Amino acid sequence: MKYLRWFSRLILGVVLIFSGFVKAVDPMGSAHKFSDYFSAFSLDFLEFSALPLGVLLSAFEWVLGITLILGYRKRSVYWVLMWFFSFFTLLTLILAIFNPVTDCGCFGDALILTNWQTFLKNLVLMVFVLILYLQRKREEEPGSAWSEWLVIASTYVVIAWFSVWNYRHLPVLDFRPYEVGTVIQDAMEIPEGSPVDEYETTLIYRNKESGKTEEFGLDDYPRDTLQWEFENSVSDLVKRGYEPPIHDFAIMGEGGEDLVDEILSDNAYTMLMISYDLSKADGEALQAARDWSQLEILAEDYSFFAVTSSPSEECESIASQLGLNYTFHSADEVMLKTIVRSNPGYMLLRNGTIAGKWGFRDIPSVGDLVPDWSELIENAVVPLDEEAQLLMEAGIYEEFSFSILEFDRIMPELLMVKEVKEKERGIIFAVILSVLVLLFLSHFVSPVKSS
Repeated sequence: MKYLRWFSRLILGVVLIFSGFVKAVDPMGSAHKFSDYFSAFSLDFLEFSALPLGVLLSAFEWVLGITLILGYRKRSVYWVLMWFFSFFTLLTLILAIFNPVTDCGCFGDALILTNWQTFLKNLVLMVFVLILYLQRKREEEPGSAWSEWLVIASTYVVIAWFSVWNYRHLPVLDFRPYEVGTVIQDAMEIPEGSPVDEYETTLIYRNKESGKTEEFGLDDYPRDTLQWEFENSVSDLVKRGYEPPIHDFAIMGEGGEDLVDEILSDNAYTMLMISYDLSKADGEALQAARDWSQLEILAEDYSFFAVTSSPSEECESIASQLGLNYTFHSADEVMLKTIVRSNPGYMLLRNGTIAGKWGFRDIPSVGDLVPDWSELIENAVVPLDEEAQLLMEAGIYEEFSFSILEFDRIMPELLMVKEVKEKERGIIFAVILSVLVLLFLSHFVSPVKSS
């Protein structure tokens, strides 16, 4: 029984550490999922707590998993484990039956499970939980209680800080389909021969004599049009086909035109400034984007698009309040949240390939990269006299250009900033892993081992 308890601790510990880790590297993803839950269960008044809960839950799972493997405070931990898994098993059963959200978010974007798969996963894990819980009184706890609780509390603080750091910047690991290096067009294509969605269609006919309606399949519907009259048809998805990693990339211009082909086919650089919700975006960051927007006036190999899901009236109001000199294009909120977690955030494309992504706290200003460019941009004024207005209305004005700069010139500096940030994230990640490794080593080299 001792080895069975050890195996149960190992399985549950690994699952919890993995679940906590993928949430900790992407706390905004966890916050979005909590928001989905609040909306589904009519708890919108709890929206303010979505991000704190995302941070606290990820740290709790990670620490609970570590504590299980180390064998600290077993009796207390097993009691917490029992209530924790009981709650989420019941919750996932409700999700599986009523399907208020399509993905529970248990493993973030690293591993997507259906609600029924999640419930079955929890049922299997509950077997190991029950083994530990029912055998908890047989466990010995020879270690120092205060030192073990100190390690648990310290680890919780470190991991919570790590989660907050990922929130303030971009996730140290990106599990979403819009990672740097992705060719968006390729990720949108469906390979030849891939399975397609399968639907079951029900035809509803009304009997003209009795007035009652009956349901039929495609093979057995009535052909007698004198006795039966078609009422309606209902199609239910019975088997989902292949869905490409990127299936919702769409950006609409002010006039409702589709901008995707223009953006993905451009062999120059395209900077997308993305704000999934302008009302929640950092105002100073929106103002700081003005230089990046005006740079397209001076650089022929560069274009800028501000994209949001906010309604046009809200865009105009915020643009007026902040003095923004760029217009906003429309896109789906879920897509924008998937592309970049920062609000606002930036994604740079070339030939439809993602060349870089930045949070608003990490992207430098144009003036930081090339000081004299900032002055050139500030002095750049597009002529708006009567003649220019007529040319603009006729669609000829777009051919005019003040192409005196090359964006390609600052690309090395911009990517260098990105590489420095990635190294910083890598160092922080390595420090976190080193602390955890030391915890494990300190436990196993302890002169007194727990059973």
